[in-house]
Amino acid sequence: MALSKSLKNRSNLRRAQLASHLLEQRYGIARWAHESHDPISTLVGTILSQNTNDRNSTAAFESLKKRFATWDALLAASEGEIAAAIKHGGLANIKAKRIKKALLQIKERTGKLSLDFLKKMKGKPGKKDVLDFLLSLDGVGHKTASILMTFSLGIPTFPVDTHIFRVTKRLGLVPEDATLDEAHKIMDELVPDEKKATLHVNLIFLGRELCHPAHPECAKCPLNTICPSAFKIK
Repeated sequence: MALSKSLKNRSNLRRAQLASHLLEQRYGIARWAHESHDPISTLVGTILSQNTNDRNSTAAFESLKKRFATWDALLAASEGEIAAAIKHGGLANIKAKRIKKALLQIKERTGKLSLDFLKKMKGKPGKKDVLDFLLSLDGVGHKTASILMTFSLGIPTFPVDTHIFRVTKRLGLVPEDATLDEAHKIMDELVPDEKKATLHVNLIFLGRELCHPAHPECAKCPLNTICPSAFKIK
């Protein structure tokens, strides 16, 4: 599937712009400060958020920080100790292994537990280098890497989670047969940098509130006039 096919489609570009505008009217504009978001914390928090809800992942993260005063202390712990600290988040053994392996790889490659050096690698060439580095870490996929880049490194990209994957397909922005990795690339190219973070957040709100996997509440949706799937999904 050629990404350029989606980008050349003016209706997709216009629909993305309208969706961004309408969702900002409903949910507002996302506000965040990159400098206050430690990249390692974002990395660990995003791994903990996999296959669970915000409440459970937040509880797991807070328990982890309470148990280990520093990331070096966590790295020195056994996977069993880490799993015990994050049991509230589910899949504790799997996530403990992913977290420890990712932190170990960072320490081995950079000499310390920090990703701050990635903040200096901005611009299109640097963006690809940052993405490649993050994707090379165990347990890090496009969603985790994109969240880290956008919300902790100040490098705009478009994270696609399960809600966004569903909603963007229904909106016709992403082809029905697209893979998750393809959806990341399509949305990253389709959405302007200054709109990426807000549209990401607002599409998640929409997916949670109205655009459910089954029985979406199209009558209440602010995008029902521009969505080709509106009122067609039962």
